[in-house]
Amino acid sequence: MEYFTRYGLEFNPFLKNSREILVDTNERRETLFRLDYLAKTKGFGLLTGGAGRGKTTVIRTWAAGLNPSLYKVIYTSLSTLTANDFYRNLAQELGVQPSFRKPDNFRTIQEEIARLSLEKRKTPVIIIDEANYINNAILNDLKILFNFEMDSRDRAAVLLAGLPKLNSTLRLAIHEPLYRRLIMNYNLEGLSKEEGRVSSISCAMPACSLVTAANQKSLPPTSPCRQSMTANLADPESFMHLMCVGDFETLNKVTIRLYIVCCICVVSAQNGYI
Repeated sequence: MEYFTRYGLEFNPFLKNSREILVDTNERRETLFRLDYLAKTKGFGLLTGGAGRGKTTVIRTWAAGLNPSLYKVIYTSLSTLTANDFYRNLAQELGVQPSFRKPDNFRTIQEEIARLSLEKRKTPVIIIDEANYINNAILNDLKILFNFEMDSRDRAAVLLAGLPKLNSTLRLAIHEPLYRRLIMNYNLEGLSKEEGRVSSISCAMPACSLVTAANQKSLPPTSPCRQSMTANLADPESFMHLMCVGDFETLNKVTIRLYIVCCICVVSAQNGYI
């Protein structure tokens, strides 16, 4: 018997390689709409949010839905690089041979982006995840690297994704030219209390008659756990009934679920989310 079956779960909702359940929330739909706008319009976009808010998940879903005949998606999360290493890595991701010198990489990247855009009729969609770790030298080069025809054309869509402090960094005077080029800027706030009732852990648990809507309690809106799990508290009267009739198997399953909820709340409190 699998250990998660022992506790009344259909699968383990805490593992990355388990079943992926996407909750269709208003914020997710808004994010996808803005990302579609970025892909069609081209230019620079910024997506921020706290840890566990689902930035990479929504980006992965959006990128998978792009037409490969119209878009060439390039994803990288290797952001702790020097400027020249960043050029070499981007050139390799584009499928061209990187050079040793920075000017050669600059020219190679621009020529490949122009070739994809003009000859292949494909829009390069360059996604830089964990962009909050990018140093100032790379941020200064981004607006130069994607300058085409004397800054009169956008040939690619560039999405920077990271923690909220990335937005604060781009607001600095030194990065004002790049910040003014953003055509999309969105911050993921998290699920609402009602939306948080349906998520990975609730989908992993079969419906239980002991859980009533009147007694459902959700994690705080600021908690990152709200993005992937939500817990329900059982009716105390049902506990007494189970104890009286001796249904300890069902009582054990419900107790385990409440234990999971308590663990989540304790961790959230320790990290200052409550």
